[in-house]
Amino acid sequence: MTRVLTLTLNPAIDRTVILDRLAPGQVHRARAVRDDAGGKGVNVASCLADWGVPVAAAGVLGAGNAAAFEALFSAKGIEDRCVWVPGETRTNLKLVDPAGTTDVNLPGLALDSATLRSVRAVLLEAAGPDTLAVLAGSLPAGAAPGLYAELVAALKAKQARVLLDASGPPLAAALSARVLPDIVKPNRHELEEWAGKPLPALGDVVKAARGLARRGIPLVVISLGAEGAVFVRGADALHAVAPTMDVASTVGAGDALVAGLVAGLCADLSLPETARLALAFAAGKLTRSGAHLPGRGQVEAIAAGIEVCALPV
Repeated sequence: MTRVLTLTLNPAIDRTVILDRLAPGQVHRARAVRDDAGGKGVNVASCLADWGVPVAAAGVLGAGNAAAFEALFSAKGIEDRCVWVPGETRTNLKLVDPAGTTDVNLPGLALDSATLRSVRAVLLEAAGPDTLAVLAGSLPAGAAPGLYAELVAALKAKQARVLLDASGPPLAAALSARVLPDIVKPNRHELEEWAGKPLPALGDVVKAARGLARRGIPLVVISLGAEGAVFVRGADALHAVAPTMDVASTVGAGDALVAGLVAGLCADLSLPETARLALAFAAGKLTRSGAHLPGRGQVEAIAAGIEVCALPV
């Protein structure tokens, strides 16, 4: 059985504030407020646990406000492999109104070299040939842009498979390294940043994704929001689109897609079935606040309605 290990170096408590209407410069009265332990790798772990996939979460937590993470890990049976440091984990604001979600992301904890060495040790102790490691999210202050590239090489040396979900310089560094991740999942904007040009049409996205595959990445997934996602593995390329859902919150939807991708890989599903499951995780999460899935039956029903089309070579 594949063991899943997620890494979140810049976690956050996601504070979701529900508003009737967001009007800049005005005073607002919130309809509701909720706090969720978050950060990309934590969100991936949360959705995988909902699906019944055993998962461990590594990362760095501030000791001053770790209760939300402890509660999540305990409630969902997520193995806690986080390194605790003095201070508080950042809080990110999610302002939700009928027009969508406005994100206000605050700075995270600055990590010193000793803490980063501790995290690396935790990862390598847990990694092995049966491990799928998910490295996800932004890097905190104190971490060099090449950190993910270094961790990919170290994990691959332990014969683990590595999925990278990052952006900007950390993604660029990992994609130009000698040892590449097994799976990458940028969104369209992150792919455009890496490509250095706009990718307005689906064909443009597919061409760029095939370029990554030719560099030696076995599986490339590009999330496109409401337009679904593109999956490229070898000569095969697919476009998957989910049905329209009633949206409770978009927070963690991309992370849910990663969790569905991981769940499909752990179950050794075909590429079309993996695409359906990944999109079903993302669509199902949209109906929930926070990074949580609906019941298995609802996710399976969504997956059955996912359109998957093969793309021309």
